[in-house]
Amino acid sequence: MATKLIIKKSAKPINRHYFRRHRKTQIGCTSPAATAVIASINKSIYRCQRSILCLFSRVDGRVGTKGFKILKPRDDLEPASNLRDPYSLIHDRSGKPFDATKKTIVLDLDETLIHSSMEKPVEVPYDFVVKPVIDGQILTFFVIKRPGVDEFLKRIGEKYQIVVFTAGLREYASLVLDKLDPERRVISRSFYRDACSEIDGRLVKDLGFVTRDLRRVVIVDDNPNAYALQPENAFPIRPFCDDLSDVELKKLGEFFDGDCDKCEDMRVALKEFVGRDE
Repeated sequence: MATKLIIKKSAKPINRHYFRRHRKTQIGCTSPAATAVIASINKSIYRCQRSILCLFSRVDGRVGTKGFKILKPRDDLEPASNLRDPYSLIHDRSGKPFDATKKTIVLDLDETLIHSSMEKPVEVPYDFVVKPVIDGQILTFFVIKRPGVDEFLKRIGEKYQIVVFTAGLREYASLVLDKLDPERRVISRSFYRDACSEIDGRLVKDLGFVTRDLRRVVIVDDNPNAYALQPENAFPIRPFCDDLSDVELKKLGEFFDGDCDKCEDMRVALKEFVGRDE
């Protein structure tokens, strides 16, 4: 899921065409040159705000986050995979053919594997920096890896196919994945925001884009809205920010090495493990 960013805005947004519409009626008309400069500044502000909001607006909600509601599973929702061509949204990373018969782990990115911010962390060290270009603007993100993420990916990658499904923009998320899996040997495929379905104003990840056999797929995500279409396939994980004592991935690895590996239907293992954990 995409990182949250709060932008303070005035009650009335800047209108880029304000000066052009009103320059003839103002006292002491602004010169054409000054008007052009002001218009250029306003345009830059607008594009910057649009880029940041596009990347970080949390339209999918979060547990315990004030102001957001949690989507309830609905029987009348038609999976988005029936409406769009999933193959047009696939981004192969490893170059290996996707094995539909192999068990698959679908991982969220932000707040699940990493945490990123445009502000440089001061209390904890960051692991790397990415600089995506969004709408022509170069943005800088400082990224903190969740403790144990490297070992976790390598460990489960030996038994399962790993897919990353994020609500982040491809320009940003693909750079992060290149840092987590530089040799492209662990993460087989990736899906970005364009593969998410918008339901009731929230972004939802349809596992039908990943595989047709829902017995053999698990999604790990910190946001319950993300798996509203297939909640029985979900392993909820606590959101990560900067807690370097976090052990969520260790617990997750134990589940995939144990109960999940033994069950033909991964949903059965999830029901037993997640219910026992609660």
